[in-house]
Amino acid sequence: MRNYVIIVAGGKGLRMGADLPKQFIPIEGKPVLMHTMEAFHDWDPTIEILLVLPEEHQDYWAMLCKELNCTISFHVVNGGETRFHSVKNALEYLAEELGVAPERREKGWVAIHDGVRPFPAPEVIGNCFNSAEQEGNAVPVIPIVDSIRVVTDEGNHPVDRSEYYAVQTPQVFHSDILIRAYQQEYSPLFTDDASIVEAAGEKIHIVPGNRENIKITTPFDLLVAKALCPYCRHNHVD
Repeated sequence: MRNYVIIVAGGKGLRMGADLPKQFIPIEGKPVLMHTMEAFHDWDPTIEILLVLPEEHQDYWAMLCKELNCTISFHVVNGGETRFHSVKNALEYLAEELGVAPERREKGWVAIHDGVRPFPAPEVIGNCFNSAEQEGNAVPVIPIVDSIRVVTDEGNHPVDRSEYYAVQTPQVFHSDILIRAYQQEYSPLFTDDASIVEAAGEKIHIVPGNRENIKITTPFDLLVAKALCPYCRHNHVD
């Protein structure tokens, strides 16, 4: 069975407050998205990368890859109206590659990852794939360290933070499970791929993530990422 990663990079940088989409902002001379691709390629040079980009960003990305002499092999898929539709486009391409008829379809393990999470630790990527082979899926999470309060119509009150986790990517699934789950109609309640697969009747299995695997969405996140980049290149902490 082959390993795939769908890297979703449809952001327009609105929360970043920059003209350049956040996935193209440079960190140490390379765009965020290239750091993300390299993380998976370094973990497994044979992994097949499906990069989901809006059509209007694809020429710019091709120019960046040429200028930076990117040698990583990848296939570009057109982004959709929402993240759900972007992933669905990638899965439709993947289903054709694996074989359309389900009974004759080659099986694979598919990771879905945010293009603006450039620091997934290699041991976390590996654990996600290995756990998915055992359980059918694997979703990385990290413990909540801040105190949490729930706000209701009656006011607010604290909750036990030990019962809550922050969800990360890559989220890894058996290809059949994922392709079937994405046959559902879109719902705004789908906040990530795990919620989509769970809505299709599957139990979700969580594994430890790595705290430095931040999602870059704000200028502050970018400052943190620039500080983390040299560290993450040589060190990985669960």
